[in-house]
Amino acid sequence: MKLIALTIALLLPVVPSDRVPAGTVIPIMLNSRLNSKDKPDESIEGKVMQEVTLPSGIKIREGTRIQGHTVSVSKGKSGSTIVVKFTAIQDEDRSVPVAFRALAIASMANVNDAHRPVGGNSDIDPDTQWVTRQVGGDVVKRGWGRVFSSGGLTGKWVGGSSVVIRLTANEAAGCSTGPGYDREQALWVFSSPACGTYGLGKMKIANSGVASHVGEITLTSTRDIDIRSGSGWLLIVAEDSSQ
Repeated sequence: MKLIALTIALLLPVVPSDRVPAGTVIPIMLNSRLNSKDKPDESIEGKVMQEVTLPSGIKIREGTRIQGHTVSVSKGKSGSTIVVKFTAIQDEDRSVPVAFRALAIASMANVNDAHRPVGGNSDIDPDTQWVTRQVGGDVVKRGWGRVFSSGGLTGKWVGGSSVVIRLTANEAAGCSTGPGYDREQALWVFSSPACGTYGLGKMKIANSGVASHVGEITLTSTRDIDIRSGSGWLLIVAEDSSQ
């Protein structure tokens, strides 16, 4: 009976009494659309795209909701700015306050490309034998069960579009090392050094959520910002995740 209870507990999403450690990577797909015509305090929501195992052994299940809201929206002659904040991991009646930073954001088109085999041989080979390319350049050789990063780092393909690999600092793009870089993480369609924006034109992450307002992710563009539902976000729990 104790073994059954333990098994059930480990399969449940994280509960309010648990603390999600700083440096935990959670890859999500945004279910909402972000646009420079939005208003402050509009709700946004994403879903976890790959099961995340915490150091404690507790798992955040694939499909778990991540809730947030727009903090501010501005638009002018020089472009547009949207500040968003993801604030909680939500599953059924359980809610855990968490502050996130954004490592990388990919357009829906780039996410879709990461699901397709390199060379377009999807009608010939079974998907378990595909070679795919992650957002940011890593190569997944499913037949080998491995993912290879340009810096020589290797990780594991764990089925579908899910991979685990250690993060790589990408100072040139604005992502430095920190908590979470010492262990393999669930990165979904993203690469080990993924940092910044992919396939989103002039938009950039001006603040990943680390300045005076922890968790507030600032997006800027010289044009109107328009991020469609289906975009991919590589989030990481901020060092100060108190709300």
